[in-house]
Amino acid sequence: MSALHKNNVTKLQSSYVSALEQKEKKAGKRRRIVMVRFTFLSVLLMALSAAFLYVLHSQSVNIEAKMRDQRKLEQRLESLEKQQKRLEEEIKKLHDDDYIAELARKKYFLSKQGEIIFTVPEK
Repeated sequence: MSALHKNNVTKLQSSYVSALEQKEKKAGKRRRIVMVRFTFLSVLLMALSAAFLYVLHSQSVNIEAKMRDQRKLEQRLESLEKQQKRLEEEIKKLHDDDYIAELARKKYFLSKQGEIIFTVPEK
């Protein structure tokens, strides 16, 4: 029913009313500008946050991979150090004539004069 009635009220054309209308228009424009700025800044902040999180995630994945590689290399270093110690001991033993003679008997079945070698099969 209110749609059928026309508004018969006329606006006053005074300086106060025109100043108030201009003030309302400026306030509306300011609100729109503030909303546009807020929207732009929030989108920019979200984009920066996404980029930051992506970089953070990729760096953590790289760090984990490097740590795994480091553990593998440390294990390999440990085994190589053990092998080096064993080989150094072998070198020291090879300077001993008795050890060389014993080694020749075991590996190459060499014997002393009058000595007979029997090989026993391993289980």
